[in-house]
Amino acid sequence: MGGVSARERRESVIRAAIAEFAITGYRGTTTAAIAERVGVTQPYLFRLFPDKKAIFVAALVRSAEDTRLAFERAADGVEGGERARQAMADAYAQLISTYPETLLMQMQGYVTVAQGDDLIGEVVRAGWTSIREAVHLSLGADAEKTAGFFACGMLGNTLTAIGLPVDAGR
Repeated sequence: MGGVSARERRESVIRAAIAEFAITGYRGTTTAAIAERVGVTQPYLFRLFPDKKAIFVAALVRSAEDTRLAFERAADGVEGGERARQAMADAYAQLISTYPETLLMQMQGYVTVAQGDDLIGEVVRAGWTSIREAVHLSLGADAEKTAGFFACGMLGNTLTAIGLPVDAGR
């Protein structure tokens, strides 16, 4: 990866980690698999990140950030709560159809929290809070609309994760 900045290498590692962790989870993913996917050595990986958990945290943060940014960009300049809701729903559908590992990474975070990891719990909750806040503000700070948006979204996530079309929930 000659001529590539440390920041660009770090970004490549995060993207590779998202792809690996999304498939095999925290416990099932090896740092060797991440290093191989990105084309670096394991020792180099540990120059960028202190340990596997730090890589997992960076992957979770990036996944949540990608989701939040998709919502914010979709709703930017859109007038009216219903139009913003539809724009955000369409943007999310596009995100998870183009990058399904984004959804799967979030789900792997939930699994790791359920297994009792407090640090991961803090990271997942912070990511969720930032996503929720972006949606909430875009929907005019209406608690009912925000709850409805996420209820439909979670149904869509579940259907997508188990291989059914989103409209199977209707």
